[in-house]
Amino acid sequence: MERSTGSNMQIQGQRTQSTAIVKVQQEPSIKIEPTVGGQLLRKLFQIIFFVQLFLISILIIVLTIRGLIYAGSTDRFHPKKWYPPLLVSTTSAGIVSFIWQSITFHCPSKAIKAVFWFTPLLTCAVGVLHILIGSPLSLAAGTIAILSGVIQSLYACWVNSRFDYASKILTVSTSAPPYKTTTFVIVSIITCLVYSSFSVTGIGGATATGTSLDIAFIVVILLSFLWSMQVIKNMLYVTISRIRYMNFACGVDINTRAAFHDTVKHLVGSVCIGSAIVPVIGTIRGSARAINLVAGDNDEFLFSCADCYSGFASTLITYGNRWGFVHVGVYNKGFIQASADTWEMFKRVELISLIDSDLTGVFCFLSGVAVGSICGIVGGTWDLIIHKGYATEVSIYAFLIGYFMCRIALAWQQASVSAYYVSYAENPQSLRFDATIPVRIEQLHRFQV
Repeated sequence: MERSTGSNMQIQGQRTQSTAIVKVQQEPSIKIEPTVGGQLLRKLFQIIFFVQLFLISILIIVLTIRGLIYAGSTDRFHPKKWYPPLLVSTTSAGIVSFIWQSITFHCPSKAIKAVFWFTPLLTCAVGVLHILIGSPLSLAAGTIAILSGVIQSLYACWVNSRFDYASKILTVSTSAPPYKTTTFVIVSIITCLVYSSFSVTGIGGATATGTSLDIAFIVVILLSFLWSMQVIKNMLYVTISRIRYMNFACGVDINTRAAFHDTVKHLVGSVCIGSAIVPVIGTIRGSARAINLVAGDNDEFLFSCADCYSGFASTLITYGNRWGFVHVGVYNKGFIQASADTWEMFKRVELISLIDSDLTGVFCFLSGVAVGSICGIVGGTWDLIIHKGYATEVSIYAFLIGYFMCRIALAWQQASVSAYYVSYAENPQSLRFDATIPVRIEQLHRFQV
């Protein structure tokens, strides 16, 4: 992957002093000392994450062994009909995700258009599959999937004028990927494959007996899975965004392995905090924007409620957004402080409207939905044929695995875009940036007028 773009001396001096990042590729290090409170919070979240990972691993091993023993003494659970569809779907997720991130890198414009037009079809296909399964849970899931597909298609029609800018910003920000990015992505995907397969064995063990306590175990395993996958994605995100930021802002190239070592050594706590906060705040903000769209300004009561909720979401996004991960990696800040600083900087240089209208985040989300849908169709169809009773749950689990696998594969590209925005906001006059952002800002101003 080889396709590289001075900086303000005051900012560069501050950055070098804050992070002690040297221009020697093999020895980048982060030496800034956070506050005592910040250190404690990071350490607390880091301990919580690793303790829950350890406890969940023990739980999964116990459930797997118990499930296999139970399956040998009863006909209620059939491991040969439950595990293969999920494991094949998991493997498919890894392969499709890697291929898709490669296509996105080489043909961003075609990838963006394909995702926005084909994801609704795949989502509806999953919905039809669940309706064919016919259980109450699958009927509910199928209805939600079809409605979601329709909404996605309407959204694609609404934002199609933004496709060109999304493809330009994706192209310019990923034009010079960090050294050995492909290896880094492959290792991340393999890690997710192993972890997903391990989690699936535990869920299967709990499904074997299916008591109320086992359902609680499945919920706990899924919650741990969601957080862990977010952490894996954001470890990659922080590492790549730091490397790209230093290149955009200072022309400095940092060794990928050394940057990842810094992330593991210093930033796991901040990454764990951000991984728990960002999905929640992102969901709240997305729902607020959707409610604003539906409420309009015809009904005064609905409008005031929507406006209040939107204000609440706007306040939350200040203290928990994905752009904060860039400052976490570059300055070793706590996640909340990093989010607040980057958002304040975007406000200062009037980039909020541009950030809000950018489609790269939506593109990554819909890519995850598309891959998740493919995996859900593979696993669900398989079980619909051989054991209909497992089809609903297998399809849902396969969807989740496929979604996160794709998000992790695309994390380096989304991190590059974030690094481009943050470095531009710090020094818009830098000659390292082309006219992509200024031209888009001018277009947005014309539209607003």
